[in-house]
Order: sequence, then structure tokens, then C-alpha cells
Amino acid sequence: MARFPPDHPQRVELADEVHARPPVPVATPSRATYVAVLVDAPGRAAEIAHLQALAAQFGVAAPAADARHFRARLGALQLKWERHGEFSGYTVIAPGAEGPAFARAAVDELPAAWLAGVPGRTVAAVHAELTGADAAADDAALAERFGARGVVGCEVADGRAALYTDFRLREDGCSRVWLVNRRLTDAQSGRFLQRLFEIEAYRVLALLALPIVRELAPRLAAIESALATLTDAMAREGADDEALLHQLTQLAAEVERHIAASQFRIGACEAYHGLVLRRIAELRETRLAGLQTIEEFMNRRLAPAVGTCSNVAQRLKGLAERIGQASTLLATRVGIVRERQNQALLASMNRRVKLQLRLQQTVEGLSVAAIAYYVVGLVGYAAKGLKSAGMHLDPDLAVGAAIPVVVGVVFLGLRRMRRHLGTHDGDEAA
Repeated sequence: MARFPPDHPQRVELADEVHARPPVPVATPSRATYVAVLVDAPGRAAEIAHLQALAAQFGVAAPAADARHFRARLGALQLKWERHGEFSGYTVIAPGAEGPAFARAAVDELPAAWLAGVPGRTVAAVHAELTGADAAADDAALAERFGARGVVGCEVADGRAALYTDFRLREDGCSRVWLVNRRLTDAQSGRFLQRLFEIEAYRVLALLALPIVRELAPRLAAIESALATLTDAMAREGADDEALLHQLTQLAAEVERHIAASQFRIGACEAYHGLVLRRIAELRETRLAGLQTIEEFMNRRLAPAVGTCSNVAQRLKGLAERIGQASTLLATRVGIVRERQNQALLASMNRRVKLQLRLQQTVEGLSVAAIAYYVVGLVGYAAKGLKSAGMHLDPDLAVGAAIPVVVGVVFLGLRRMRRHLGTHDGDEAA
């Protein structure tokens, strides 16, 4: 008998989400390579097939078609794949090797050209070296790994390890990280390497918005200048309001197009920057003499770029609001002008109706005279006929007596007809 109501369709998936993509324990010494690739929707199925082919080559269980993460041991190697919102990450871990530092990367142990065939475009690639505390991190060791360039370094995990990097790409397209393990467990080493890899990936993904906003900034300046010119024109008398409104509408459409084209990337920039800051906080850095910490490096290099992206987003939003306000004011003014024109037109029509009414009344008066003339003429002919028939009737006297009667009857008849037509039109309007 069930103890609870039926499960929500996604209950198990959501409950397991916090356990998804766990870090791989990493023994000391080890080498690791991390690659992050942007993958579009069509490439999702292809990357699963690519992983399944590698699993078949090593005789291990392949990932399911709908898998979002995959871990496998390929001989002495460990492979970890995880899918994120718009990118996928590949981590390859190999035992430490003798010889010069970073002389052989972990990914070199994979079959030739397999990683090159991964669907997508590379956005981040890192080689990491995990050594024991017996490896002295002196100037010579740092120069061997990073050359004469500026090194960023710190103690992490409350002094349990030391971290060194320079965030620079080498000829092989990868940056380098050196983690000196003093008292970290294998699980802790795996977590710290994962955080370092994520910092590099999220840092680059955040900066994908920077080329967009750099290209957009000059056009925004031109739109702001055009808006200022249009606003000045609105304040002047005699301006063509409809032409100004048309230009404002064009500016509004262009701003909305830029917002639609850049909104996702700028929003992702802010989100990835937040993730970078959280991952840095999780390192629990302690300063090493003479070296910048990762937090300092990011505040000096990454934060200004993110601020530039945020500034452009705010300018776009502000432009949209200002153009909307200007369009509303101008549309109101155009509406008032049109209302005045309509009122003037109605007054002109009213004058014309009055003139037509006066003409109609004049015509009606003439109509009374004309109708009376013809009717009186008929009366005259009738009187002459009756006189010829032997009646004692004076035709001229009959005509004279008939004139006021005929005029009165015709006038009353036309008036009644006009009233009847007015009543009929009123009923139709109602």
C-alpha cells in the first residue's frame, strides 16, 4: 500500500540533480586536461555517438542516448564528460609522469585525433599538474612551467595546497595550472581541480559577450546622438511631427533589434561571472608573498569587461525607455493636432450645412411660389370652363380668391412633408 501520493513526474530527476556531475577523485601525482566546447542542438546527438564510439573502443559501458554526464576508466586514464546548458566539458586524468613539467598532457594518452573530432567549438582548454609537497615551488620551478610571464598564485583550502597559474594560452591552445598538494585527500584534490577548470571555462564564456558589446557601442552612441537631435527638433515650433514620429519609430525598432540580438549573451555574461566569483570564494585563498591571488586577478581583468557588458545592457534599456517616452509625447502632440484639425473640419462642415439649409429654405419658398402659380393657373382654366358651361362665375375673381388658399395649402403641405422626412431620418439613426 502506497504511503504517499503519486510522485511528480520529475521528482527523481530533480532529487538526483544535486548529485549530478560529481568530481573525480584525483591521486597525487597526476596530470589532467580539461576541454570545454560550445555545442549547438544538432551536435548533442553527435557528441553522444562520439562518446559511445570511444567506449566501444575500450570495451566499457557506453553512455545512454539521453545521458547528461558520463564517467569511465579507459585503462590507466579516467574520462569524465558533463553537459551544461550551452557547453560540454571533457576531463581526462592520467597518472603523473616523469620528466619535464607539462611535457606530456593527459589528453595525449587518448587515441589520436579523438578529441579533435568532438562536436562543437573549443572555448576553454586547461592542462593541470598535481604534484606532492616535495616539489618546491621556487622561481626556477615557476619559470619551468610558466616562463617569465606573470604568475598568479595563492594557498588554498586553508593552506592545504598551493595553486599557480597565469591564465595564458600556450602554443597548444591550452592554459596551465599547477596544484601543489600538501594535505589534500584525493576527493579534495578532485574538487579543487574541478573548481579551477570551471573558473577557466566560465571566465571565457562570460567574455563571449565582450566582442558583441564592443561592436554595438559605436552604434549606440550614434542612436543616442540621433535621439538627442530628434528631441531638440520636437521642442522647436513648426516641426514636422509625423516625420519625427516616423524617425523615432525606426530608432525604437533598431534598439529592440539590438536588445533581442544581445540580451542572451549579456545575461549569460553576468551569470557566468557570478559563477566565477563563487568558485573563487570556494577556494578559500590565502596570499603568497609577491603573487596576485586569483580573486585579485579577476577583479583587475575580468570585472571591467563584465562591467562594460552590463553598461551596454543598461544603455540599451535606457535608450528603449527614452525613445518610448519621446514617442509617447510626440504621438500625444500629433493626436492633439489631428483633433484640432478634426474640430476645424467639423466646424467647416457645420457652416456648410447651415448654408445648405438656408439654400433649401430659399428653394422651398420658390417652390411654393412656383407650385402656387401652376395650381392657380389650373383654377383659372377651370373657372373659364365653368363660365363657358353657363355658370355665372368671374374667372378673374376666382383666380384672385384661390391664390391665398393655394399658397397656404402648398406651404402647409411642404412643411408637413419636411417634418415627416426629418422624423423618418431620426428613426433610422436611432
